[in-house]
Amino acid sequence: MTREELISFALGLPEAVEGVHHGTRDFRVRTRIFLTLPEHDFCVVRLTPEQQHMTLAVAPEETYAVPGGWGLRGATRVIFGLARDQLVQSLIRQSWQNVAPKILQKQFVIIPGP
Repeated sequence: MTREELISFALGLPEAVEGVHHGTRDFRVRTRIFLTLPEHDFCVVRLTPEQQHMTLAVAPEETYAVPGGWGLRGATRVIFGLARDQLVQSLIRQSWQNVAPKILQKQFVIIPGP
């Protein structure tokens, strides 16, 4: 997946908007950040620690925990150029669902990709 494809996918999620947080490009749903692009080759998604543990187990070469406290709380780096598109999209969807308000989640059914 290219950076442009990742951005297009993220902005295609319900009520997703682009912003900047401490000089880093981010994507939000109703002010809550679900994705950041701190570097050209990876993004950061917000998973639960349990989701992160499962992700690191199935994709150890494409994903890793953000160093420090954020990583302990589930922040996960995804090397989107190496990872399969389906994995990247699934992790971005999960991150969106983790931060979107429950009322918004009920209005939109997010169907996993192929």
